[in-house]
Amino acid sequence: MELKSAVIEGARQRFRPAIMTATVAIVGLFPASISTNIGSDVQRPLATVIVYGLFFATIITLYTLPAMYYMIEKRYENKKQRNDE
Repeated sequence: MELKSAVIEGARQRFRPAIMTATVAIVGLFPASISTNIGSDVQRPLATVIVYGLFFATIITLYTLPAMYYMIEKRYENKKQRNDE
């Protein structure tokens, strides 16, 4: 399989599991991250970090990492081809 097709197919296959996992955690902790009730002084900062951390980690996992992998692997393949010639 061609490198670009493999990266796109791999990202496509991982999209639903990554979105489902992150969505469950984000939806579950979002109320705690915006809470202002008694006792929320301790829970709110932790929940906020987890919610926004998961959000950005999911974006990085689904979009940035496959693109970076493609660029690095393409560079490695080009270097290998030049060395073989």
